[in-house]
Amino acid sequence: MGVYEELVARGLVAQVTNEEKIRDLINNGEAVYYIGYDATADSLHVGHYLQLSTMARLQKAGNRPIVLIGGGTTMVGDPSGRDDMRKIMTRETINHNAECFRKQMSKFLDFGEGGAIMVDNADWLLDLNYIEFLREVGIHFSVNQMLAAKCYETRLEKGLSFFELNYMIMQSYDFLVLHDKYGCNMQCGGDDQWSNILGGKELVRRKEGEEVYGMTFSLLTTSEGKKMGKTQAGAVWLDPEKTSPYEFFQYWRNVEDADVIRCMKLLTFIPLEEIVSEYEPLEGKELNRAKERLAFELTKTVHGEEEAQKALEVSKSVFESTGVHGDMPTKQLSKADFEQDSIGILDLLVKTGIAPSKSEARRLVQQGGILVNDKKVETIEETLGKDDFAQGFVIVKKGKKNFFKVELV
Repeated sequence: MGVYEELVARGLVAQVTNEEKIRDLINNGEAVYYIGYDATADSLHVGHYLQLSTMARLQKAGNRPIVLIGGGTTMVGDPSGRDDMRKIMTRETINHNAECFRKQMSKFLDFGEGGAIMVDNADWLLDLNYIEFLREVGIHFSVNQMLAAKCYETRLEKGLSFFELNYMIMQSYDFLVLHDKYGCNMQCGGDDQWSNILGGKELVRRKEGEEVYGMTFSLLTTSEGKKMGKTQAGAVWLDPEKTSPYEFFQYWRNVEDADVIRCMKLLTFIPLEEIVSEYEPLEGKELNRAKERLAFELTKTVHGEEEAQKALEVSKSVFESTGVHGDMPTKQLSKADFEQDSIGILDLLVKTGIAPSKSEARRLVQQGGILVNDKKVETIEETLGKDDFAQGFVIVKKGKKNFFKVELV
């Protein structure tokens, strides 16, 4: 099985512009392919990870990746699939975020001599002469076709600004630049980028008279079509300071039964044959073994084997014995958080970040989803006194599988 066939078998390939040519390029190690990452945050998240891990698969097969940091395109913001305009960011913030991306990506791709290339489209976009750009590039784009693109569908309902309309042209120009400078012959991305990729492919054909190719990857969604990578506290980040290795592990350990095998195929480097023979036949509680393997493999890849082993041990300690483990996620309260030697349960949940808001804390309590030291919190009026912290901490359980050690410091 060639690497292209493996991508298809794992469910990674969504759309391609020319399957026969792309198969030959990838299987023969002749693809010079790029994916763009707009620097909209100071960390990558699990949605980025799917694309990064696929880039790594292709690189291992002898193909050459180009990571494009969107220092220029981030200043406009991709309107694809959004119902509002992205927040306009300062150049300083974008530069900081781009540097964070560079450090994280070096864990997944080989940037050594002859390896992956990292570029920033700010280097060629920010100094463009706008009139010349319109004459040389804009003339090749039909506004009618652009507005018909799937990526603009949601924004058209709310109002698409001319500012955002430029995004497709800028991304297409990136493909042209990378083709000229590095011989880039393929652009990849999430399936929501299909229209933008087609724009770049056509621009290269019109300007250079050469055929280049596009391939999109499946989006990371649940079996119900909902985007994965979000929790009540926000996105699942690759930065351990934003999402701890344990929380990262727990996210994958808690995926729905219907999603675990698909996630193993899409995201891990476990051999496909092993997934199909050993994990795909599992049902019911036996699926927990697959979830544990999924969580361990992803945590190992993102945070290292030591952190993955720690998270696994904590998980077993908490779920199998409901004991207190030294590496259990720890939250802290200070004496200043107490009023008259007590703290309301809602305040405790919000101050420690166990719940993102008072309304969410209230919902969790009212639905019976909060336990303190194995005792269910019955009402939103319940309080904890300093005496409850006689051991220096209490154990708060949120839902079925999330445990926190709350210390009084």
